[in-house]
Amino acid sequence: MNSLKICFLMYQGNMYSGGQGVYLFYLTRELARMGHEVHVIAGPPYPQLDERVTTHNITDYSYWTYHHYKKDFVFNRPPLSYFHPVNFYEFISTRIALSSLLANYSVRAYFKLRELAREHRFDVVHDNQTLSYGVWATHASGFPLVATIHHPLSYDLKNQLRQARSTYEKARRILWSPWHMQEWAAKSVDRVIVVSETSRVDVEEAFQLPPEKVRTVYNGIDTDTFRPLPGVERQPDKLLYVGNSEDRNKGARYFLKALDILKDEIDFRVTFVDNVKHNLKLAPKLVDEYGLNSRIDFTGRIPTDELVHHYNSAKLLVTASVHEGFGLPLAEAMSCGTPTVATDIGAYREIVEHGKSGWLVPPSNPQALADAIRMMWNDAGLRQRLSEGGRQRIEQKFNWRKAAEETLAVYEEIVPAKRRSFVMVEPRPS
Repeated sequence: MNSLKICFLMYQGNMYSGGQGVYLFYLTRELARMGHEVHVIAGPPYPQLDERVTTHNITDYSYWTYHHYKKDFVFNRPPLSYFHPVNFYEFISTRIALSSLLANYSVRAYFKLRELAREHRFDVVHDNQTLSYGVWATHASGFPLVATIHHPLSYDLKNQLRQARSTYEKARRILWSPWHMQEWAAKSVDRVIVVSETSRVDVEEAFQLPPEKVRTVYNGIDTDTFRPLPGVERQPDKLLYVGNSEDRNKGARYFLKALDILKDEIDFRVTFVDNVKHNLKLAPKLVDEYGLNSRIDFTGRIPTDELVHHYNSAKLLVTASVHEGFGLPLAEAMSCGTPTVATDIGAYREIVEHGKSGWLVPPSNPQALADAIRMMWNDAGLRQRLSEGGRQRIEQKFNWRKAAEETLAVYEEIVPAKRRSFVMVEPRPS
């Protein structure tokens, strides 16, 4: 395929926002390395991307922009702009509903795309799980449109409600969910990319998409960055958890309950790579409840090189997710040669070969998790075999160049043979 002009849409682009931000960084970097012109229209928290990628940051008035960039939000904007009805509504509503955050970003991104298209004439637009009204408008304006769906947010809601401990928490989770907006937007795109076969099944079912519209492209791992580090020894008591514990899909509740079971049996100290402790609600509360304060360290957000060092110095990584579209921390740890215990869910089953490159246990089962941790803790030979097998598995199956090549093949399905020069028109009814 000839060199393309590609524009990505990403409502929270920073890698610390989760796997979607990691996906954006590595996929855009690889596409740019292959000679394509890559642009990103990003919402806050803003990404730091490869120097070959052009970033266009959206200025918005969401509650979360204030949360991430207080000084800029308060001091660098015209005072009256806060009281514009759209901006005022955005600030209030985004504290309450994820659908508002997605919708407001997507509409602002659509108008930014209209502005940029006068000069750049993009060949394809790639939405990274925004799936909102502005995405529909983008397609209605004539752009070939691909959307990556890492997992359906309706599944997030089910897991959040299952773990909620009060009626208030359930009501808050229901209000936060985008409900049917993403399903409606997903049906309007030309192709959907999913990051695992498990995700394919979930997305086709949740959004009622025909199989011929969906393509599986596995995430990659940067094996040059996530690698065994010479001279770094594994600490004999270090247990590692990496993930957003506030996301109920990650199963932090079950991990901490397993530690409660084990606390009088084995000598462990947990490094919890998550947000800073005072910004978390679920994990610190459970740590207090189980009496684990002296044995858990919260790192806060850390740079990639420090994360790699944690992977290399850990005796064992544990992930207790109940649902994942892929599972980057698990794959990153395996790439570093870290022995892993993970839950036996569909996406993890595609990454890990049980007993060869990792160890799988039933999800939502603290006792099974505790039994596996205990077994791995006391079996150095098994840890060594899984360490070697994990690295080999990642090198063979998951890399970003392969992901970029397969993504380009999806673009090729929808970009006309004779590339268009776009003339912006008003959205047509679907």
